[in-house]
Amino acid sequence: MTDAFSGIEPDVFAFYAELEQNQNKEWWLANKQRYDERVKAPIERLVDELGGEFGPLKIFRPYKDVRFSADKRPYKDHLGLVTADDSAASYYLQLSQHGLMLAGGLYQPAREQLARFREIVDDNRLVGDLEATLDEVSESGFVIMTDKALATAPRGFSTDHPHIGLLRLKNLAISAQHAPASWMHGAELVDRVRAGWRTVRVWNDWIAENPPTADESSR
Repeated sequence: MTDAFSGIEPDVFAFYAELEQNQNKEWWLANKQRYDERVKAPIERLVDELGGEFGPLKIFRPYKDVRFSADKRPYKDHLGLVTADDSAASYYLQLSQHGLMLAGGLYQPAREQLARFREIVDDNRLVGDLEATLDEVSESGFVIMTDKALATAPRGFSTDHPHIGLLRLKNLAISAQHAPASWMHGAELVDRVRAGWRTVRVWNDWIAENPPTADESSR
């Protein structure tokens, strides 16, 4: 039986700050027990707390796949936790030296999903509900993720489209970033994550009701 979750260790943020400066096997092996006990173990207990409401969750491996990447640093600069169902919009948590990020949605939507999203953005009868949903989640600090957005308009759309910002999106995901804070080191973190993911559920429900799911888009 696992211990009850009592927050993340204060050392988490220092661990990832140090890892960024020490991307080598020697440092990793010297700090592997520190990772297991102070970084990963509390998140495993958090999984036990959240799994009942949000479904099976998985913690990503700390090692990067560098085979097809120009960035050959071997270790991830964060810990990621995500729902295990790849066929649906996700719930995501990330810890790094910068703090805690809560996120969710479709980070890599299928081509058909993205095409349907753009159809909605371009339809004056439908885009209002989308904007209202984004306004609702923004009240809790969540914003649409634009890190991989197109630099210009997608094919078939004008750069002066009234909703060009939405049309440029390649991710259908939202996120909220929290800087390191004392509440993260106690059981209050569970309530904060649960509340954040319930906000994400508003977005995920919109996705489920609009763009086709991955299964549908592959038929």
